[in-house]
Order: sequence, then C-alpha cells, then structure tokens
Amino acid sequence: MTVFNPVRALGRGVLSLLRSIGAIAIFAGHTVQAVIGPFFLGQFTQQLARIGFLSLPVVGLTALFTGAALALNIYVGGERFNAESFVPNIVALGIVRELGPVIAALMLAGRVSSGIAAEIGAMRATEQIDALHTLTIDPMRYLVVPRVLAGIVVLPLLVLVADVVGIFGGFLVGITTLEFDPTVYVRNSADILERWDVISGLIKAAVFGFLLTLMGCYHGYHAQGGAQGVGRAATHAVVSAAMLIFAANFILTSMFV
Repeated sequence: MTVFNPVRALGRGVLSLLRSIGAIAIFAGHTVQAVIGPFFLGQFTQQLARIGFLSLPVVGLTALFTGAALALNIYVGGERFNAESFVPNIVALGIVRELGPVIAALMLAGRVSSGIAAEIGAMRATEQIDALHTLTIDPMRYLVVPRVLAGIVVLPLLVLVADVVGIFGGFLVGITTLEFDPTVYVRNSADILERWDVISGLIKAAVFGFLLTLMGCYHGYHAQGGAQGVGRAATHAVVSAAMLIFAANFILTSMFV
C-alpha cells in the first residue's frame, strides 16, 4: 500500500494544479466579461497612479543597474573573442527585447501583485466585498477590472522608461569604465534596434501587466482565514505572477522569433 503513496501524492498535486488553472481561467473569463458594462473611471485613474507613477523609482533603478551590469558582463565575454565592440549592440537589443519587459514585470509582481492581493484580501476578510453586493455593485467591475486595465496600460509605459534607463546604464559604464567613445556607443545602439524590437517588448509588457494584476486580484478575491489568509494571498500572488511571467515570456519570445 505504501508503494503507491508517492503516486497518489503526485496525482493529488496534478489534480490540484489543474483545479487552480481552471479556477484562474474562469476568473480571467469573468474579468474580460466584466469589462463590458459600467466603468468606474475614478478607480481606474487611481490605479494608474498607484501602479504606474509610484512604481517608477523601483523600475528605473532596477533597469539602470541591470544595464550597467549587462554591459560589464558582455564586455568580459566579448573580450575573449575580440568582440568588445558589440557591447552597445547587445546591451540595447537585450534590454529592449528581453530584460526591460521581464525586469519591470518582476518588480511590479513584487510590488503591485502583493499589494493588490493584500488590499482585496483585507476587503474580503472585513466583508467589504459582501457590502458591495448589498449595494448592487459588481465587485468584479469595481475592484478587478480597473486594476487589470491599469496594469495593461501602465506596464508598457514603464517598460519604455526601463528601456531608456537600462540602455543609459550600459552607456554610463561603457564610456566611464570600458572607455567607449560616446558617439560610437550611441550610434551602435541606435543602429541595431528595429521598430519590431520595441513593439515586441511592449506587447510582452501588456501581457505581463494583465497577468500580474490578474494574479493579485484572483488571490486577494479568494483569500480566506483572516490576517493569515491575506498574507498567504499576497505571497501566492507574487509567486504565481512571477511563474506566469516567465512562462508567457518564453511563449511570446518563441512566437516572435
């Protein structure tokens, strides 16, 4: 009997995973459906400021140091093949196509997804969501839709900032530490980039914005167990958002390539 215990545990884990995927898919469907109907503009603009403007410092600093570190590492690798001159090209391409969207999304997963889950989870614990039902206000339209739409709109704008700041971080390291000519560095960075490189990064950002806000709303909306349940919801929101971001990044990159 004990021989089958690991198989049984594996089966329970798979079934639990499938149940979670199904529940998230249904919640996402309800969110898309709730977009059609009354729109709470005040909630939407408030979330634009919370998710977007207040996230600028952490996204900017992360992109700056990522671009700087990327330039140093590419220089070390390129030096082994006498390809140091490609540092500006690879930094610009790597930031715009990959690191800019992913790094910005992960920073927002830690800051925004957890905050949304904690906020909505606290409303669930204090029965404020039930009060919305009493007032004939759909919680999906009032709480979920404004946050998800704000994430879709704001994250591409933050990624644009991250792209510029990240390339600038590589530029600073290139001209101060690696002794690149500033004019040559800027020209090489601009020459390697194409319009599709930027567009593909912005498409990724919009998808990531949808995923990370959806995860925060989902886990907060289904939080149970008082304060401990709110804490678990915030933790699960960050972990699930990060996993979905990496999975979606691979899928989108495969499609674009």
